[in-house]
Amino acid sequence: MTDTQRVWVLGSVLLAGWLVYLLSPILTPFVISALLAYLGDPLVDRLEARGLKRTPAVVVVFVVLFLLLTLLVLLLVPRIEAQVSQLIAKMPGYLEWLRLNLLPRLQDLLPGDVALFDLNVVQQTLAKHWREAGGLLARAWSSVSGSGLAVLGWLVNLFLIPVLTFYLLRDWDLLVAGVRALLPRRSESIWVRLASEADEVLGAFLRGQLLVMFALGVIYTTGLWLIGLDFALLIGMFAGIVSFVPYLGLIVGIVVAGIASVLQSQGWGDLPWVVVVFVAGQLLEGSVLTPRLVGERIGLHPVAVIFAVMAGGQLYGFFGILLALPVAAVAMVLIRHLVQRYRASGLYGTPLDPAPAPGERDDA
Repeated sequence: MTDTQRVWVLGSVLLAGWLVYLLSPILTPFVISALLAYLGDPLVDRLEARGLKRTPAVVVVFVVLFLLLTLLVLLLVPRIEAQVSQLIAKMPGYLEWLRLNLLPRLQDLLPGDVALFDLNVVQQTLAKHWREAGGLLARAWSSVSGSGLAVLGWLVNLFLIPVLTFYLLRDWDLLVAGVRALLPRRSESIWVRLASEADEVLGAFLRGQLLVMFALGVIYTTGLWLIGLDFALLIGMFAGIVSFVPYLGLIVGIVVAGIASVLQSQGWGDLPWVVVVFVAGQLLEGSVLTPRLVGERIGLHPVAVIFAVMAGGQLYGFFGILLALPVAAVAMVLIRHLVQRYRASGLYGTPLDPAPAPGERDDA
């Protein structure tokens, strides 16, 4: 590649990044649709292999996914909402128990005055806000519904996502073939190999990680329900969702569920069982779920996951968060390829004899 070509490539990349930055407010439905089409394409391909035409296969996948999503929403949302309402109703009692039992122990353990922890004020403030929550939500909804442009934007996005997903899923193979036809002939094999590796990483990571998150949510919810925790579904599903960052679901789950169990039982008796539930879930994830559903060589380092999500959110908002992990997974493939090219190049060199120790150097 000549210097002029390198300049053109660098300029194209910078221009593409600048355009993405400018258009990020409107790209969210397109990114969601592209991810859904990418996740659904293997199912459509399998139906095509069984003799079904592409468009009917897309319709079948659409109907099945829509029914599953609707069933999931109907089953989970009312129960989670009920547990949130139950938590709000019980919070004043929990704060009263903390005031009567926790603060005296803190006064015995900590030096000085701990009147800083005035739970009476906290309890009154929270109760006041809870009573006003309904009015605030009503006013917020009134404000949103009064803004015709905001409502129109939400409706357009909700309508665009299934429409875009349908067309992208129907023409996915044509789009892939079109991109491949644009690749430089000399380096086509390299780009195809990289795209194949990236597809392997993305497919395993996205599909597998979603299944792992859902499985962990079910495991945590079931375990917390068996030990009698009132908010098992709320805490278990939340811990499963945040488990896309390794060990974050474990830490958050133990902390939140531990506090909930102490407040509910007004003692420490159930706390060891909470730890057992989340440790068992973590062991199952590491030994069964992740190796089978994601693959050991596919996973991203926890630091890379956290950095990717934070950087994506900082640069492009919600659109950046959606795109962060797929971009990080593809970047991992490219970095691995660049490292291999570097080690095979003359810049890396050939292995030399071991360097002499400082005391063995020839002073001459």
